[in-house]
Amino acid sequence: MYVTFEQIVNAVNAVVWSPALIVLLIGAGLYFSIRTRFVQIRKLPLMVKLLFAPRSQEQTAGVSSFQAFCLALSGRVGTGNIVGVATAIAIGGPGAVFWMWVIAFIGAATAFMESTLAQLYKFPHGGNWRGGPASYIEKGLGQRWLGILFAVFTIIGYGVLLAAVQSNGMASAFENSFGVPPFWAGFTAVVLLVLVTLGGLRRIAKVAAVVTPFMAIAYVLMALIVICAHINNVPSAFALIFRSAFGADPVFGGMVGSAIAMGVKRGLFSNEAGEGGGAIVSASTSVDQSAKQGLVQAFSVYIDTLLVCTATALMILCTGLYATDLGGNYVAYTQGAIDTVFRGWGSSFVAIALAFFAFTTLMAYYFYAESSLSYLFETGRRKNARTERIALWVYRGLLFSAVLGGACTQAGTAWTIGDIGVGLTTWINVIALLLLCPKALQALRELERKK
Repeated sequence: MYVTFEQIVNAVNAVVWSPALIVLLIGAGLYFSIRTRFVQIRKLPLMVKLLFAPRSQEQTAGVSSFQAFCLALSGRVGTGNIVGVATAIAIGGPGAVFWMWVIAFIGAATAFMESTLAQLYKFPHGGNWRGGPASYIEKGLGQRWLGILFAVFTIIGYGVLLAAVQSNGMASAFENSFGVPPFWAGFTAVVLLVLVTLGGLRRIAKVAAVVTPFMAIAYVLMALIVICAHINNVPSAFALIFRSAFGADPVFGGMVGSAIAMGVKRGLFSNEAGEGGGAIVSASTSVDQSAKQGLVQAFSVYIDTLLVCTATALMILCTGLYATDLGGNYVAYTQGAIDTVFRGWGSSFVAIALAFFAFTTLMAYYFYAESSLSYLFETGRRKNARTERIALWVYRGLLFSAVLGGACTQAGTAWTIGDIGVGLTTWINVIALLLLCPKALQALRELERKK
């Protein structure tokens, strides 16, 4: 009996994303919440204020807090906000939404910790700031080899494999809704990526600051229209969420375990708190106190889950489609909800939304990988600018090939391998956060003293 490569990959993925990792993420989030005295609640007004705070004349390097917020949000808000939420409700019942909210609340504390540490241990690079988990693992823990390993996993997992998966989802959506050949959808994505990424960090941040809010606002507005059309069902939808979450609903009473499992899993995958991507973006900003950027990124978790994911969930619940068996075609729940108000437009709108979500996620993935390359050629070691430029162009070639190839072929095993890479970075990052927690807490105390 032969063991296929796909079976090996699936087995490794099951080990990496085992329940132990989910327990670690939840436990770490609770620990950070307690140690910070629930900073995600206490400092909520300050989070919003800092989001739009102007930079001082001394803060010329890097990007603004709002631009970093939008870039990190583009990595968090993706297909999981449309397909993932529908999947969680279909498998775990309406109660899964409640547990997604819980995970967002806990994950905000984790996002605060990793983004604050990213600011503490960032390094200058080409007139900008760079850093993230790889940098604070090396500088904070003194484990250079582990920082290099984290950077390599990020480049391969996010920057190549999952980029191909995002391209495949975008191309499939356009082919199904508009009949656009996958090659041309992938080619268009590559051209747009070239125009954006070759402009460097500042251009990526500027594009994210325009596209990401537009994308999120347009999607939420559409959801609000659908919800308002079924406004009488909103109270019962919220009641159903809470009853199902604790097994009080007679229909979904036996699905409490599935509700918790799906809510936790989809919530973690959606907000990405603890995976390290948001920390990489946070290191690129220029702020006068590290904890300020931690607060801004904690707020991005709320936007991702409490706003965008909740918008999808309420559309599905208020229209009653959650009780319909669509044969595993989970995206059809969201499409069907929109069709109840805009007949025949559900598929087209969701395809466009998925395309925007996928492209902005590709921008974020590119930035994660480029920053990781910068780390490999910087951080205290002798800088070799020429070698770094060559390595960056090689990576760009790999990325553009992955985007075009992913659009034209089935994602298949690429998704699983990418998940393995992200899972490994999550293990490394969360353990590092637990060890470096006192440094982030000190930065928070300094901010509170000055305020």
